[in-house]
Amino acid sequence: MMSATLRTIVRSNKSLLTEKFVPAVSTVKSVRFKSSQPVVDNGGSYDTNYEEALIPPGEPAKREFTYLALGGARLLYASAARLALMKFVASMSASSDVLALASLEVELDKVDPGTTATVKWRGKPVFIRNRTAAEIADAQQVDVGTLRDPETDADRVVKDQWLIALGICTHLGCVPISNAGEYNGWFCPCHGSHYDTSGRIRKGPAPLNLEVPPYKFIENDTKLLIG
Repeated sequence: MMSATLRTIVRSNKSLLTEKFVPAVSTVKSVRFKSSQPVVDNGGSYDTNYEEALIPPGEPAKREFTYLALGGARLLYASAARLALMKFVASMSASSDVLALASLEVELDKVDPGTTATVKWRGKPVFIRNRTAAEIADAQQVDVGTLRDPETDADRVVKDQWLIALGICTHLGCVPISNAGEYNGWFCPCHGSHYDTSGRIRKGPAPLNLEVPPYKFIENDTKLLIG
């Protein structure tokens, strides 16, 4: 025996099964275009508004003016860059007063034989020694193998009569005394270095010979140009 509640559920299901379902009617209306063929413009695009938005080509006269303006601007830019480069290179060149300090002319007739003149070049003392025949012979007879800084006399002079050397001791930078020391060349009073008449270190703590600056003889060997 089915209960009253179960009978009620069965009757409800039967009523649902016997109802007729009405299909839903679409409310969307179909739209028919006048033409289903796409419109192709001159650019090969399917955009129907392309022809209206197409920008017409510029006039030949305007194009020539544009090219002329661009060419002129490039020419001005290149000229300005060239001028700036020339000014930069000119600024790197030494001025006349700097060139004057870079070299020094000395009249040799004022230096007597057997004496040493001291001049200032680029803020440094320079020794100009007018050597006698005996001093030249002594310098040339030295055994190079016994020297701390081996150099022949010929390697250090352009003319045998004249020795040109920086007046700075190669030990700690003192200024040696001319025509002094055990070898009658130069003697450094700071730490006792002795140099011969060729400016070579012979005794004391100095490790190297006196430096020879760049120089040459000018005006028929009557003047010396240092630097």
